[in-house]
Amino acid sequence: MVHGRVSRLSVHDVRFPTSLGGHGSDAMHTDPDYSAAYVVLETDAEDGLKGYGITFTLGRGTEVVVCAVNALAPHVLNRELGDIVGDFRGFYRQLTSDGQLRWIGPEKGVVHLATAAVLNAVWDLWAKQEGKPLWKLLVDMDPRTLVSCIDFRYITDVLTEEEACEILRQSQVGKKEREEQMLAHGYPAYTTSCAWLGYPDATLKQLCSEALKDGWTRFKVKVGADLQDDIRRCRLIRNMIGPEKTLMMDANQRWDVPEAVEWMTKLAEFKPLWIEEPTSPDDILGHAAISKALAPLGIGVATGEQCHNRVIFKQLLQAKALKFLQIDSCRLGSVNENLSVLLMAKKFEIPVCPHAGGVGLCELVQHLIIFDFISVSASLQDRMCEYVDHLHEHFKYPVLIREASYMPPKDPGYSTEMKEDSVKKHRYPDGEVWKKLLTAQGN
Repeated sequence: MVHGRVSRLSVHDVRFPTSLGGHGSDAMHTDPDYSAAYVVLETDAEDGLKGYGITFTLGRGTEVVVCAVNALAPHVLNRELGDIVGDFRGFYRQLTSDGQLRWIGPEKGVVHLATAAVLNAVWDLWAKQEGKPLWKLLVDMDPRTLVSCIDFRYITDVLTEEEACEILRQSQVGKKEREEQMLAHGYPAYTTSCAWLGYPDATLKQLCSEALKDGWTRFKVKVGADLQDDIRRCRLIRNMIGPEKTLMMDANQRWDVPEAVEWMTKLAEFKPLWIEEPTSPDDILGHAAISKALAPLGIGVATGEQCHNRVIFKQLLQAKALKFLQIDSCRLGSVNENLSVLLMAKKFEIPVCPHAGGVGLCELVQHLIIFDFISVSASLQDRMCEYVDHLHEHFKYPVLIREASYMPPKDPGYSTEMKEDSVKKHRYPDGEVWKKLLTAQGN
């Protein structure tokens, strides 16, 4: 039974100096320090359970998200948790429709990242109180309750509440068997850890070799900064993994539309399954043009990690602009908005291959994609979830990868909780790690 009044909301600026090793580097983000605005919700309930929520950032700017979380806090404080989840659609809309804060959104940018962090904490606390991992909380919900968590505003031309319920009802068939399949074998993953753009060839070869030994069969390489360098690196990786294994490419929004087509035509010899984020994440028609041009080469377009909201996804689907849809657990408005996108993807029969990595993104999105398979898509065809082997040691309930698959989490909650010591050491700018680094840099 959900209980307790939210008595405290705190938010922390937590940063990891990943730029020092080139981890996470790509054509547009050359020096990311993987970071998070980390929200903690406490209630007056006797069980002492806390809800933890994150949104992912790249270092500078995390302090801006922290400010936005604090601006949203009055909507959460002193509210009964039962009232929040009892009318989750109403609560979601309250956060996203604040008459003043929405002016710096609406439902996009910093204020939406902050919304995700707050809502992720609410979902974590709800799942903990129910004693279930989040994926199981969702799987066990009846269709009507699940759909009541979604705000359908702006997407009813593509998906109505009744249609969403019908999709979930139809997917009841075989649900138990699919849950057993996940528990036994997990959800297929691919790795991005081998081929960050800032890695020297020796590192790339070593990591690729280790990944092959560990049973990985799907690899993603960062491209987009220099064509000749891309050709060389893609050849190196394709030669290492062989012709049978799957290769994907990611340009991280580097190109204009004609440039994307031209560049990928030259990389087509390496047989990539997809090119990810070839251009601006806001350019729906640009993605559609690239998608159409690359289809004869057998290259699909994938995007989503920086799509602002469900409305952008709606248009990408309507425009036939993507072949693979990439949800993000912290960019959209938490589980609530991601549910609407999973259901739209099902209606359009577009496979969902979530974005992950960063700080905690793997921990969170595994719940969503496992739920998607069991309760929505009922398919693993052309589907896989990104995995990046960074920073899991800082989480209390880190992901478990077995035979290149995500094994369903067993612990109650949304796997969002970080270790207290990690938060303390990496808090910016006064945590021990940053004190040392900033002193060394003379700041």
